[in-house]
Amino acid sequence: MTQVLIAGLSSRAAADSAVRAGFAVTTIDAFADLDLHTAVRGLSVPRDFGTSFSPEAAARAASDLAVEAAVYGANFENHPDAVTALAACRTLWGNPSTVLRRVRDPWQLADLFRMRGIPAPQLRPNDSNDPNDWLIKPLLSGGGRGVRRWVGGEIPRGCYLQQRMEGVPGSLVFVAAGGRSVPLAISRQLVGDPAFGADGFKYCGNILAAVGDPQFRRDEALVDAASAIARAVAEEFELVGVNGVDFIAADGVPYPIEVNPRWCASMELVERAYGVSMFGLHAAACAEATLPVFDLSRARSEGNAVGKAIIFARRDVTMGNTREWLEDATVRDVPLPGERIAEGHPICTVLAEGEDAAACYEALVQRASRVYGVLDAW
Repeated sequence: MTQVLIAGLSSRAAADSAVRAGFAVTTIDAFADLDLHTAVRGLSVPRDFGTSFSPEAAARAASDLAVEAAVYGANFENHPDAVTALAACRTLWGNPSTVLRRVRDPWQLADLFRMRGIPAPQLRPNDSNDPNDWLIKPLLSGGGRGVRRWVGGEIPRGCYLQQRMEGVPGSLVFVAAGGRSVPLAISRQLVGDPAFGADGFKYCGNILAAVGDPQFRRDEALVDAASAIARAVAEEFELVGVNGVDFIAADGVPYPIEVNPRWCASMELVERAYGVSMFGLHAAACAEATLPVFDLSRARSEGNAVGKAIIFARRDVTMGNTREWLEDATVRDVPLPGERIAEGHPICTVLAEGEDAAACYEALVQRASRVYGVLDAW
């Protein structure tokens, strides 16, 4: 049985998938959640190593672990040196630091999309003096943190301006190897939704619905265009394993805004919806350059929509008896009893299904409301 290390801000979903795929799993992240699979050895950087979580701290903590392969999640993609350290003396299953430095460069991405004729938001240099319809984005972006409307003035160091697009936030999941790509799913993103304690541009979940769902118009065109985006970035940057692209869908056209070259939060929904092993696909692509036979244009033509939402704390809270949550399969990423969580930080994840995206969203809202009711009692 291959010994695999999974490192990232939160590793529960990837670890679940890896265990089901037959791997022996150790995780290093910020939480080591209560609901980690019983077969997983879970390590928390703050609790087990006495320091705040960062990719660098996680890589240092992993240095003495005897594992054969390492996989990373958020937010290692912004820290290529930490990826190099994580991969020391073991095989890296994922995109190496040389790839990350290119694919996470917004200007290199913009050049690629322009050359391929792919519609994408414009970028502006720091000396732009037109404040209309622009967003300030950190170069080390992730989950929408630090993204805001630009109202003029100096652009903070380490940030850039990206054109603000009107439309529906979405994400594309694909697996890549050898310059080839196989799109696996397109989902709607939940962003800045106060029902889940989020605001601004903060990512707070996904809904994966059947083709034809009204949340995305002109599905066939969207699938074709999203597949072209996956093809372009996989070829240009030689991506490997599972990856994601965030986009804004407007009139059936996906405008790519960011590439996430690692395990993404929406991937557990793909596994739930299609019954495929996402970690198995990732391992096969990285270790053997093998890609699945999968036709996204034919997939998900019927069946319930599946969704997840991240619940953020609306106030500082000390967790009560969260062990009771382990009996509820719709609550995941369960914090430990007595854990102190600051306002604005994630509490847990809730899962739901519905006959369509709208029904799934309402089910997520209701599930979140019940969580907040418990938190208020604590």
